[in-house]
Amino acid sequence: MNNKNEDEKLKLINGFPYVEFKVEKAPSPDYVIERSSAFYDWINKRRSAREFSDKLVPKSVIENLIKASSTAPSGAHKQPWTFCAVSNKELKAEIREAAENEEKINYEHRMSERWKKDLAPLGTDMHKSFLEEAPWLIVVFKRVYEFDEDGEKRSNYYVNESVGIACGFLITAIFDAGLVTLPHTPSPMNFLEKILSRPQNERAYILFPVGYPKENTWVPHLKRKELEEMAAFYE
Repeated sequence: MNNKNEDEKLKLINGFPYVEFKVEKAPSPDYVIERSSAFYDWINKRRSAREFSDKLVPKSVIENLIKASSTAPSGAHKQPWTFCAVSNKELKAEIREAAENEEKINYEHRMSERWKKDLAPLGTDMHKSFLEEAPWLIVVFKRVYEFDEDGEKRSNYYVNESVGIACGFLITAIFDAGLVTLPHTPSPMNFLEKILSRPQNERAYILFPVGYPKENTWVPHLKRKELEEMAAFYE
């Protein structure tokens, strides 16, 4: 909903402006069932891909993906996130080098043998070539606090939850655009704050390479949990 639309009628509730949330027509139960089923069938085709084509993705697409992500709900509507979109080759190379340095330590010292065994079917290791191959990297930072006009520090609320929801929106928007991604979380991630010169109130949260899949890309044939394995209904 565009809050700048001059046709919108505002109503003050408890001193704050509200706009009416309008639905064209109350959907029928059959419509809701059909749409929810169709959405599941569509989103169930989503996969994380690690092989990217060098085909260019317009900046406008990345802008739209970020705007879509920013529609996510957040604690007290603080929107505690910053999306840094990187296409610069030198920066991507620097990010890859730093990420692989941390991943090398992880695989050789920090990760248990059981953890590495669980990762084996996914074909992941300390080498992260996709950080240079993907035309774009979207690095998501969480904003743990803000400064007001007087320079006073103000906390944000439910930061991890809010940013996590926005990242879910981002993954879905990327898939809807016909592109692919995978969540990348090298640990620790503070090298991203340094490389991208982010302010002190931002912490690296997650990184998404974004682009078209390379031709003849294969992904693991994974079985997702059945409904009864992951849901409980109390009727």
